[in-house]
Amino acid sequence: MGSYDRFPTVPVPGHEVLLGYGALLAALARRVDELRAAGPSRVVVSCECYPGVREDELLDVLRGLRPDVLLDTRELFPEPAELTRRMAPFLTDDRVFGRMCFGELEDFMDADALAAARERVASAEGLVVVCGFGATLVHPGDVLVYADVTRWEIQLRYRAGMPNYGCDNAGEDVLRKVKRGYFVEWRLADRVKARVLPRADFVVDTVEAGAPRAVTGEALQDALDVAASRPFRTVPYFDPGVWGGQWMRERFGLPDDAPNYAWAFDGVPEENALALAFDNAVVRVPAMDLTLLCPLPLLGEGVYARYGAEFPIRFDFLDTMGGQNLSLQVHPTTDYIRRAFGMAYTQDESYYILDAGEDACVYLGLREGVDPAEVMGALEEANAGGEPFDASRYVNRIPARRHDHFLIPAGTIHGAGANTMVLEISATPYIFTFKLWDWGRLGLDGRPRPVHLEHGREVIRWDRTTGWVEKSLVDQAADVDEPCGAARVERTGLHALEPLETRRYTVGPGGRALLDTAGTVNVLNLVEGEEVLVESPEGAFEPMRVHYAETFVVPAATGAFAIRNDGRSTAMLMRAHVRGTEER
Repeated sequence: MGSYDRFPTVPVPGHEVLLGYGALLAALARRVDELRAAGPSRVVVSCECYPGVREDELLDVLRGLRPDVLLDTRELFPEPAELTRRMAPFLTDDRVFGRMCFGELEDFMDADALAAARERVASAEGLVVVCGFGATLVHPGDVLVYADVTRWEIQLRYRAGMPNYGCDNAGEDVLRKVKRGYFVEWRLADRVKARVLPRADFVVDTVEAGAPRAVTGEALQDALDVAASRPFRTVPYFDPGVWGGQWMRERFGLPDDAPNYAWAFDGVPEENALALAFDNAVVRVPAMDLTLLCPLPLLGEGVYARYGAEFPIRFDFLDTMGGQNLSLQVHPTTDYIRRAFGMAYTQDESYYILDAGEDACVYLGLREGVDPAEVMGALEEANAGGEPFDASRYVNRIPARRHDHFLIPAGTIHGAGANTMVLEISATPYIFTFKLWDWGRLGLDGRPRPVHLEHGREVIRWDRTTGWVEKSLVDQAADVDEPCGAARVERTGLHALEPLETRRYTVGPGGRALLDTAGTVNVLNLVEGEEVLVESPEGAFEPMRVHYAETFVVPAATGAFAIRNDGRSTAMLMRAHVRGTEER
């Protein structure tokens, strides 16, 4: 077992956390009393909630303020069938894929009920409490509370039976719940959050039932300012899958209550939490809060200009060591993902091999001379229960070894074979995988996993055959002249069609590499060696210890940073940034 830290934190001294509902309620009461002392006849406490927060729990607590008027925003939405009808253009009939919703939350609320609620607040006397998703659309709040939760926690609640917001679909297929969240609810909620979180008086971590952790809005902003100025790690999470392996369990000390661990998300702000270590407790907020509130120092001018407040780089793990092949799959081209799903950019990616068995391989690109109609016909027959798809007949099967880096521009058929441990380095739209063949197996839920031949046939690049693959996507590592101290620097990709630049740094024992963000966000992973120290040459931030296989983010605003190998073995790091966004 290694020293992989499953619970990394960002230290934020100088602020106390309000532990439990009693402390939060007392702080709210004091704030209300201060406002009342100034003389207004009405004070409004608005508690804005991310969809998935336990609103009943919050409402019960807020009743302790003894408000003269208490409004539950769930009463301002139409009945479940009507809400679903309004969302229908974005949901589609597919289990996995919808269309991105670019509307506003108000579009999905009952207009008459919302107007009546606003009028009721405007004419009220005394203390008014508005609580729930969309509370700030009723009133911005004289006192504003924001109740937050990460998307990973929401997905766990879906699995446990929680319905989508305003729905009665507790027992529905979890993939459909996630689809509704991903394409509609979370998009609406993030637009509300981006507007109101910067002015929140209190922000509440609601992950643990009955045990909230709250900080002032000022404390949260200070914490995010700290995170946006120095290297940090997000809190990783791990999940089993039908093809999953045992490598991560053994290396990272994961629990034995899962049959395997297939995925690990470590460095995906849309999914991961940021654990902020205040003076007396840790508060977990979605790492996306940092992207939304501090886009320029985190991302840099170039990335922000190109992507907006989106984090475009994703590092994650795929573990098939002792497991099975990944599905054969393809990712949509930029044109297709925009037309079909309303996404601005696609999932160009790569497989960096952390570890591999003797028989490890990667399926990548098509064999020379294959006939597209024959391939699609064979896939259709196999997925209909006929003859299994003969992948090796149509797709290149390339041996994989430790530290190989396979490049996978969108439109390229691919998949990792069994007994590979993959660090996947890619652009962020992680949900858009078109499975073509899943080896005839069922998912852990006992149901066939979704296959999307109708999408796949639209995006497969049939010209990416053996010769092109071997020339363009395999074994592309080459030394580059990048003065950075005691390190060998190699450019390993990605392909020119892909937006990310990746480089590998090799630092011997006692060596120190001097790097700079060049004004653009960087993501790194220690792919070889026990540990390194990430430090500031000018002492601008406290040194951070990084262990084998840990991913860390270096915000654009960090500027100069150094990698010190104070261990006894050679260290290697993979580094990624968005091409063309560096300061010149």
